[in-house]
Amino acid sequence: MPEGPSIIILKEAVSIFKNKKVLHANGNAKIDFKKINNKTINDFKSWGKHTLICFDGFFIRIHLLMFGTYRVNEKKDAKPKLHLAFKKGELNFYTCSVQLIEKNVDEVYDWSADIMNDKWDEKKAVKKLKEIPDTLICDALLDQDIFSGLGNIMKNEVLFRTRIHPKSEVGKLPLKKRRELLKEVVQYAFDFLKWKKAGVLKKHWLAYSKKICPRCNIPLQKEYLGKGKRSTFFCDNCQELYGS
Repeated sequence: MPEGPSIIILKEAVSIFKNKKVLHANGNAKIDFKKINNKTINDFKSWGKHTLICFDGFFIRIHLLMFGTYRVNEKKDAKPKLHLAFKKGELNFYTCSVQLIEKNVDEVYDWSADIMNDKWDEKKAVKKLKEIPDTLICDALLDQDIFSGLGNIMKNEVLFRTRIHPKSEVGKLPLKKRRELLKEVVQYAFDFLKWKKAGVLKKHWLAYSKKICPRCNIPLQKEYLGKGKRSTFFCDNCQELYGS
């Protein structure tokens, strides 16, 4: 599932169609395509893992899920979920969730929860974490209402870099450690974006999909942790367990 930085790259790629009129819309999505025809795209926005195509009075929300893809000015052999044709060019989304929402995006989204948005609010994140003291930190980091855009790769890397064991309880983290975690979340998100654009992201992984701890030179543990049983790589030696 693409994480926040990958959606930023998507948003930048499709921005060539900002202020362009959709001449024809179709696809497999269960939405009213007639509402889109001959409408001008006002903007492209992102919130975490959501790509938002904004029109006057409504927007289209794209979630790429696990295997979603997109093409700009080209097609795949498969039928798209959403196809938008312009005077010059086309935009296609495949194997994804497509919703048409008849509201303004600002009515729907809390931009302060998006770790890559200029309106990201660390203080609000601290407050939200205080409300879930018994939650495992590996689950808290994947909570999109707190850390919109943070995915499983980022979860593993952030916890390893801050030396926090994924089974730690949120409420048992010292305040200093919690603040360190929040700063690393944002720092790593933008590092991820930089490395992804350069095609070197995997070279910078320290824990995710790795077998040996680069700090301790001992085997990393791999478990499927949390409510979603997501793959988690960690070192029992250098990542401290806070709580039971």
